[in-house]
Amino acid sequence: MQGEADRQRELLDVESLAGHLLEPGSVFALLAQHRDRLFPHELFADLFPSGRGRPSIPGEVIASVILLQALYGHSDREAVEALTFDLRWKAACGYAIDAKGFDPSTLTYWRRRLAASERPQRIFEVVREVITETGALKGKTRRALDSTVLDDAVARQDTVTQLIAQIRRVGREVPGAVELIEAHCTRLAGLTGQDYAATGKPPIAWDDPAARDELVTALVGDALALLAALNIEAITEAGGKPADAVALLALVAGQDVEPAEDSDGTDGRWRIARRTAPDRVISTVDPDARHAHKTRERRQDGFKAHVVVEPDTGLTTRCELTKTNGPENSDARVGAALVTSDTTIDNGQQLEVLGDSAYATGDMLHALDRKQWLPLLKPWPLRPAVDGGFTIDDFTHDPTAGTLTCPAEVTRQITKAGNAIFGSACASCPLRAQCTTAKDGRTVTVGKHDLLQREHRQRAAGEDFKVVYRQHRPMVERSIAWLTRGNRRVPYRGIEKNNNWLHHRTAALNLRRLLAMGLSHQDGAWALS
Repeated sequence: MQGEADRQRELLDVESLAGHLLEPGSVFALLAQHRDRLFPHELFADLFPSGRGRPSIPGEVIASVILLQALYGHSDREAVEALTFDLRWKAACGYAIDAKGFDPSTLTYWRRRLAASERPQRIFEVVREVITETGALKGKTRRALDSTVLDDAVARQDTVTQLIAQIRRVGREVPGAVELIEAHCTRLAGLTGQDYAATGKPPIAWDDPAARDELVTALVGDALALLAALNIEAITEAGGKPADAVALLALVAGQDVEPAEDSDGTDGRWRIARRTAPDRVISTVDPDARHAHKTRERRQDGFKAHVVVEPDTGLTTRCELTKTNGPENSDARVGAALVTSDTTIDNGQQLEVLGDSAYATGDMLHALDRKQWLPLLKPWPLRPAVDGGFTIDDFTHDPTAGTLTCPAEVTRQITKAGNAIFGSACASCPLRAQCTTAKDGRTVTVGKHDLLQREHRQRAAGEDFKVVYRQHRPMVERSIAWLTRGNRRVPYRGIEKNNNWLHHRTAALNLRRLLAMGLSHQDGAWALS
């Protein structure tokens, strides 16, 4: 059952004795005075539908600890130690001087309950409601989009480590799999004398490419033999951890390997592939983590955090954590979904949306055009086929006729695939040297939203666009810096847990930002003084 806070203060209540020492305008002072208003008993009632059992820690206390934990980057144990020994934490949570903090596992328990509920982001939503009530965003007609890569909480694993670890995991998760491993996964033991009960990498000559290929061949062979021996259909139908373990084994057994150089693919000899799989799992400990290339020079492993920020105030109105790769996780697609579902934007409000070139896709421009919002997105630079030559903007697009006309006044119909094929017309064209080096002539691909992109590029060339972009875009970079300061590495494994953490951290940062803007509670309402 849900526990409730006792409104009658204890004799050694920290807020009563030393509340005046809390820094005015700090998150500690706000929670000490108003945690019951922010997180009332009713907010968490659905997490404890039964009135029976031992009372839990009061929801306002847990929510306060979660906020402070996310703000200061503490682990569960560190957060509880702070609650036990730090008077500021005690005051913020309504604890007495001699009160001991709860067991750290309580935070894990609460996070699981929140994650399984219909409103897993309710703490973030509460803070967003405070933002709305204060009127901090009233009349604000801009939103800025950005993303950043957050490092994962696990170490990257090589192919050998992943294969061994996943075969061992199948042995733990799937009933009867240990016996199948002993019976069918014999190639590793035959090659190295080490079976899957041993820990650590097999003893081979690691500087010998042939020895490494033999090891990979043995491991892939064992993995395939185990998959063939398992009743995969029944395991998949049952679902749960066994199905996840088997699916991941099948994935890691094929993502990084290819037939050996002199193999026809049928003799069972393998080697590490000379390429990287597009959606490569980098660790069996956290299968959701991925390689990331935010820039050409900076390479990371982890997740991507997407944010929507109001640039005048620095308040984050929406956020989401995703994998780092895949078209469904692109900046433009996630950004469009977040900003168009932002509940802090009034219906019918004219909005300017700012973002870097990653957001200037045709689909993004189309999504904003449907809302009749103005995109202030830095367009991708056009790259001509010939240095200094013609770009697609030098071709005239007639959407009514479905044609494209080149600078030499040659017109071609646009195919269903979106291509305008000039072909033989380029052979004798006097402008060919400025247009194409293709032997068979130029083919121009016309995007589905080509006209929107042309219009956007023309608008972005204007001085008004540049002035607004330079003035208001930098604030989102500052918000990203606040988000990642001391918290570049996520604390948990998997997208769901880390997405919840991202929302809690963003909520805490929003509260701190509101306090810097003068947040107060007056006449029963939140306001900015």
